[in-house]
Formats: sequence, C-alpha cells, structure tokens
Amino acid sequence: MPFSATPSPDPDAMQEALAALVACDTTIPPGSGYPAVCDLIERLFAPLGGRAERIRVPEELWTVPGLHGPRVNLVLRPDMGGRGGSPDGRHAEIASAMIYFHIDTAPVGEGWTKPALALTREGNRLYGRGTADMKGTIVAVRDCLLRLKESGLPLAYSPVLAFCTDEEGGRYPGIRYLAETTDLPDVLLNLNGSAEPRIWAGCVGSIDMMLTVTGRTAHSGEPDRGRNAIDMALPALNALTALKPTVEARTTPMPAPPWAAGPLHARLSLTAIHAGDKGSAIPGLCRITLNRRYLPEEHEADVRAEIEATVAAALSHLAPEDWSLEETGHLPPVVDPDGPATRRWTLARAAAWGLPESAFRRYGSGTSSDFGWVQRAGQTHMLLGGLARPDRNVHAADEFTTTDDLADLSRAIENFLRADFDPEPGGDQPSAAQPGSAQP
Repeated sequence: MPFSATPSPDPDAMQEALAALVACDTTIPPGSGYPAVCDLIERLFAPLGGRAERIRVPEELWTVPGLHGPRVNLVLRPDMGGRGGSPDGRHAEIASAMIYFHIDTAPVGEGWTKPALALTREGNRLYGRGTADMKGTIVAVRDCLLRLKESGLPLAYSPVLAFCTDEEGGRYPGIRYLAETTDLPDVLLNLNGSAEPRIWAGCVGSIDMMLTVTGRTAHSGEPDRGRNAIDMALPALNALTALKPTVEARTTPMPAPPWAAGPLHARLSLTAIHAGDKGSAIPGLCRITLNRRYLPEEHEADVRAEIEATVAAALSHLAPEDWSLEETGHLPPVVDPDGPATRRWTLARAAAWGLPESAFRRYGSGTSSDFGWVQRAGQTHMLLGGLARPDRNVHAADEFTTTDDLADLSRAIENFLRADFDPEPGGDQPSAAQPGSAQP
C-alpha cells in the first residue's frame, strides 16, 4: 500500500519558533522562566487547537537553595480531528502517546562565541542554549503535528504533549510529579535523547549533594578574627577526591555506547564551589556541589551513606553546626525500557534518517534521565529519541542542532504517529523522505 504524501517540513517556521524559545530564558538555576515559556508554547501550538492544562509541582517538594519561581508543567492535548484507524478507512478509538519535553536548560556557562540566548544560523547549524537539549525537539514536533493535521491522515496514536520542569537540576522533576499523581499513557516517547541510531538500553542514576561549611567572615589582613570556610572545607574536598578512584572502579553490564573504550562506570565529580567574593575578606561560607552517578546494581542508600561517611570523617574536627550535607537532586537509573512500541519507533527513525534497521545499536548511557522516576511509579516501557549528538556541545558553549536533524525528527514522529506506517517485516516500508520533499 502506498505511503500517502504529507506536506514537507517547514524549516523557516521551525527556525522562527526555535528563535522565540531560545530567547525565553529557562536556565536552571534558578528555573524562574517556566510560566513565560508555557505562555509561549501555548501560543506556538494554538493553531492545533485542543486543550491545555497547567499542573504545578507543590513548592515544598522542589525547594532547594538557588531555585525560585513556580514549577509549572504544561500538558497539551492537540485536536488532531480524532482520526484514528487504518489506511483502508476503518476508524476506531486509538490509544494516546505522550511525547515528553523538559523546558528547562542547563546554565549558559562560559566560552560562547555566539549569543547563548539568541538563535544564530550558520549554514545548516542553529546555535543557542537549548537548540539540541531540547527546545529544538519542541519545534520539530510542532512541525510534524501541523503537517499531519493538514493532511487529514488517520493516526495510530493520539498525541499528548508534556512540557515538564527541572530535568536539568532540582530534586523533584515535573515528570516525576505527573507520574506519581496522574495516569500516563502506555506509550511514552522521551525526546531528551539522541539523533544517533540508538535503541535505548537505559542509563545510570544521578545524585546531587551540596556540602555547606560555615565559618566566620573577617578582613583578610586580620584572618585570626574569622574562620575561613574554604580552609575548613578542604579536608572534605581531599577526602572526596581520594574516594573517587574507588567509586569509578565500579562498572555495570549495561551495554556501553559503541564509541566507549570500555564498560560504563560509576562516577564521582565535584561540580561547583562557591565561596567569597573579594580578596580583602575571609569567606564565612563555602558551598560545594558534588554529583554521584550510580549504577543500577548499586543501592542508593549505600551511595548516600558512603558520601556521608566520607565527609563526616573528614570534618570530624568541626562542630556539627559548622557543616551540613543536603541532597539537592536525584534521578534514579532507567533499566530495560524496551517494550511493544520499541521496534516501531526504531523503524520510524530509520525511515526518516534514511538508515537501515541494522544501523541501530542498543546501548545505555552514563548520563541520567528523569524517566527513572516514571519507572519507579510503575511504568517500565519508554522510548527515547531527540537531537543530541556527540559534537552538538550539549551543556557546553556553542550548543547547536541542524536544520536537517530538525526536519528528520519531524518525519520520524510523523512516521510513528501515522496509521499507514507499517513496521512489520514484509510490510510496505515507507522510503525515507529527502529534506524539502513530501514523503512518497
């Protein structure tokens, strides 16, 4: 059976929408831009009609130092015309598929050669914070749904769009709150992943902790009148550095990426230190953030206990009120996420990017996902895709995506949602559409 034509992806409209999203600052910390970006997303998706719902995460769940502003999850249910059914015209009720986005971005950081919060195009590259991770995925899905609605084709799934908070930081990500308080669809498509030919095998967990050491501020010309919080924290820094080789000798049998030199390892990293503000003053406060990537085989209680014991031993000479150690973020591991829709999603991407199914490799990741909380809430099957690639500078300076990947992701989502896409062996497989052309 022929694969019906749809309008081609619209690169100009995607670029315009992405420019607006990049300019809307949603960096975390502080994560104060959620209401504004929800307003913008509702305007961008207004041509699709349907229903919008805003769900706030209660403040007592997410409050940690450095974060402020309401945590607003936006759930959109576009009106796609209720067109379920099959290519032969038979219509039926269809299941929903939730497409997930996180709307926060990593901090801008240093080293940019282009404006971080303004879109810059050079050739087919689109630069700006969030272009690959993951505001670009929002405009690709918008393009796909607008084209599908115009085409009038029947769908295999009714899309539900979830725009969620605090994936890049914080202790209570928005998708966790949705998973624990609402019934999610059986099909979950997480677009916070890669454009590489990959089948998700899961990922490690991540715990962020903040060590706060309190001294007493004084003039640096008279340091004996104060207590230098940096000096007080040094034994803990040394102890954590000494612990690092022990932690990182641990490995998991989860398949590693093809480019990795060996298995996936546990990790312990010191990621931020904040103390003092000038040379003439002894700092009275030192805050240290550490990140522990832990393996599915490790127990999180043991992970916490190891760090707590290491810090406590190093600071045993201090009074208890001189220091504290607080967990500020946690993403559990994701394990064996394969399910009934995995192959359909793989073939949908293969067709969009013009690749054979054999090009797709199943592997895990040393990065982490807020979908670990979804699994803990009881839903084990989930899909992963997106726009990230090893060279796209995700979380670094000059992050970018490409117009080609935006168009191909739009086509991949289209393939997955369409009722006339046949992923079964021997079925009519759609040929990959070329950029700028309608699919045959």
